[in-house]
Amino acid sequence: QVQLVESGGGLVQAGGSLTLSCGASESIFSSSHMSWYRQAPGKQRELVATISTNYYTNYADSVKGRFTISRANAKNTVYLQMNSLKPEDTAVYYCNAQRFGILYWGQGTQVTVSS
Repeated sequence: QVQLVESGGGLVQAGGSLTLSCGASESIFSSSHMSWYRQAPGKQRELVATISTNYYTNYADSVKGRFTISRANAKNTVYLQMNSLKPEDTAVYYCNAQRFGILYWGQGTQVTVSS
């Protein structure tokens, strides 16, 4: 059974930092493109950042220069380092794995940024 488990969310003041982690099943991680999505209340889920199997990264314009996605294949873990957080970054953050056209999702972790 494929599992994605996020951690690291919480409450932080504007301007602060958080690092999210997502552990994945060993069977899929190294062959999966990994992404972070987020969903704020009343809004659609949106792509935040992606890292491919060959470490190519892509970011939403709203987080460029502030967030960094990385992966550690030896640990089956993807990270999202979030700096200079803004209240508009408040959302549930979801880890996503895409492998051979199949999508897998974590349960989400709440990030709340206070002004």
